[in-house]
Amino acid sequence: MDTGDRLLTPGEVAALFRVDPKTETRWAAAGRISSIRTPGGHRRFRESEVRALLEGEAELDEPHGSVDPNNNGHGPEGR
Repeated sequence: MDTGDRLLTPGEVAALFRVDPKTETRWAAAGRISSIRTPGGHRRFRESEVRALLEGEAELDEPHGSVDPNNNGHGPEGR
């Protein structure tokens, strides 16, 4: 089913959250943000879901608290 939603690369998502691309990749691997795989095996993220997370309409599931997209991926403490 095609919803017409733009797909974002890991680098684009990382830039939006202001985290390293590896942080975003770990979030996806842990199931904290959903992704799809291209036929070549690359991750892509639905823009609508990413925007919802950024706007606070959805939350990243973090084992020890929620992720604040403004703290550079260092967890709730924002070291």
